[in-house]
Amino acid sequence: MPVRLRKFIGTILIVVLVLLYALLANTIAVATLGESSWWVHLLYFSVTGLVWVLPAMLIIKWMAGPRQK
Repeated sequence: MPVRLRKFIGTILIVVLVLLYALLANTIAVATLGESSWWVHLLYFSVTGLVWVLPAMLIIKWMAGPRQK
């Protein structure tokens, strides 16, 4: 697969990932953290704000293609 096509598909995947992940994380927060204290909210949104990076890294590695020798 050409590199330009990989990058285009990867960019679309990352945008979709971020949108779906934000929707899911906020839906879970609204459903479960309604009466929680401020530090629980801070902890939850700090963790969920960083976790999306893991699947995004995999997409970016795939976009870069196989390692050149």
